[in-house]
Amino acid sequence: MRCAAALAIAVLLPFPLLASAQTVAGKAKVVDGDSLEIGKHRIRLWGIDAPEFKQKCVRGKERWGCGFEATDALRRHLDGATVNCMAVETDRYGRLVAKCSTQHRSINEWMVREGWATDYARYSKGAYASAQAKAKAARRGIWSGSFEQPEHYRHRPH
Repeated sequence: MRCAAALAIAVLLPFPLLASAQTVAGKAKVVDGDSLEIGKHRIRLWGIDAPEFKQKCVRGKERWGCGFEATDALRRHLDGATVNCMAVETDRYGRLVAKCSTQHRSINEWMVREGWATDYARYSKGAYASAQAKAKAARRGIWSGSFEQPEHYRHRPH
């Protein structure tokens, strides 16, 4: 009987540790429009792609700092709130890729709905397509003009 109990404990013990490793909560430092830091954890918001911090967009004939604006919008939205992130995976840079929320409202979806990020369909499989369509129709954020897809911007020399 002792052997069976010891075996059960040994088998089940890792599961709470795995669950706690997949959830991160606390005050977030905004790195850019789709990246946060909570404590020692670097977090990439799952399924969205925001303009890079130095990226420019075009409205009419004016170039504007849409990457800076996206970062600032996320910073203002969080405004010291406790952020809860549920990890989906870890990326090649060692960051947690996560779905994050404040007060049970998705931060990822908010960024797309407000026009500060795109639905990164390659990863999200269209999870934020409806939010993106609404932002685009309302010409919010980056949809108020033209922009280079953040993924394309990242992959070309600067």
